[in-house]
Amino acid sequence: MLTEEQKQQIERQNKIIADNVHNIKCRIVVFSGKGGVGKTTVSVNLAYGLQIRGNKTGILDADVTGPNVPKMLGLSGDLNTLHGQIIPLESKGVKVISIAYLLPPDQPVMWRGPMRSKLLCQFLGDVEWGQLDYLVADLPPGTGDEIITLTEKMEPDLAIIVTTPQEVSLIDSARAINMAKKMKVPRIGVIENMSGLICPECGYKIDLFGSGGGKKQAEKMNVLFLGTLPIDIETREMSDKGKPVILENKETHMSVAMIDIVKKIEDILS
Repeated sequence: MLTEEQKQQIERQNKIIADNVHNIKCRIVVFSGKGGVGKTTVSVNLAYGLQIRGNKTGILDADVTGPNVPKMLGLSGDLNTLHGQIIPLESKGVKVISIAYLLPPDQPVMWRGPMRSKLLCQFLGDVEWGQLDYLVADLPPGTGDEIITLTEKMEPDLAIIVTTPQEVSLIDSARAINMAKKMKVPRIGVIENMSGLICPECGYKIDLFGSGGGKKQAEKMNVLFLGTLPIDIETREMSDKGKPVILENKETHMSVAMIDIVKKIEDILS
């Protein structure tokens, strides 16, 4: 049982977090029922798609044990503090926070759930996000402690579930959708990623994992369908180089499809 002092400390922390995140107009969490569906790629290009459209945007890398956002942005450096608040690093106009800044590249994060949740509370309450239009949180896969903590504290306006068309991915995405519903996220949308491989030579589309499963899932579960994103070789190459493809080449199939999704999100959250 918590002591009165511990209860007061929790209340103070919750107020600090609430005051900080409510300076952000729109808060988006990116879920995936399983790993390997391209959730971080979607999160990064979504954030920069919003920024391209004239929005002040930030990315919170909430995948504590697999923090890949800085790698995809070619971003490194030390975190600084000012007046007791952590100053996020900036990459091409987008504010970014991640535990990756605090660790050597090959250092595993061997923390239990409460420690990971505590760090995410710090990322929400102790980071100087400023007046953002959008904060995109890249959550870890699954339905664990960190997701519950971050969703409760962040009070997102939209949860995006990333899935592939493959049946095994759709099964796990259904769990993520139901979790978002139980967490009472007001708007829930599905993005079907890896929806066909576009041949760079002839433009022919190959449905490696099938197609249409994400849309059917959204209709079945009565949530929004935000769109499909193809498997794009240039997206992979740019990610490895630390460059969001949506900034490097606005004409790729991935970039065009992502901007369509960004416009839908802007309309939904306006």
